[in-house]
This record gives sequence, structure tokens and C-alpha cells, in this order.
Amino acid sequence: MIIRVLNRGQFRFDESHLDDLNACDDAVEAAMEARDQTRLTAALQTLIDEIEKLGERLPLDSLEESDLIVPDVDATIEDVEALMNDSEVDEGFIPGRAPEA
Repeated sequence: MIIRVLNRGQFRFDESHLDDLNACDDAVEAAMEARDQTRLTAALQTLIDEIEKLGERLPLDSLEESDLIVPDVDATIEDVEALMNDSEVDEGFIPGRAPEA
């Protein structure tokens, strides 16, 4: 799976780590529901940090099609809304749900 983080590049990502990203994605969704830009920025930073930690960065000249697109940490609530509306995923940016604790 290829995840593109806008303005940062693409990462090859093993789907076995999707649950790890879902908890971060849930925080993005909660910030969006609250329309809280500060929480959104923090949640996006955490999500991007996890993608960078768990994924393999692809070369900048790589032209592989992205399976998922995640906004950069500087994205506004409106930017994220637009991306979520264009996304094929029903909730958030990452498919599936994190396991309940």
C-alpha cells in the first residue's frame, strides 16, 4: 500500500500496521467533529509521525499511484474536509477501525 502525505512524499506501508494508524486517524476525526484547529494540527502531526515511523519512504522521483492521501500538518479544517469528501474511505483517511480497548 502506498500512502502519500501531501508536501512530504510517499511511503510504502504494510497493511498489517493499519490498526496502528487508525487510533491516530480517530484523533483527526474527533478534532474535525469539534472543529478544533489546534487539536487537528496535533492529530495530523501524530498521524504523519506514525506513517513516517512505520512506512518506507519512497524516492521523490517515484511515480507510484497512492492508495491513500493524508494532508500535511499545516492543513486547515476546510482542507481536511475537502480531502475527506473526496476520499473513498467512509470515515477519516485510513480504512477500517482501530480495535476497541
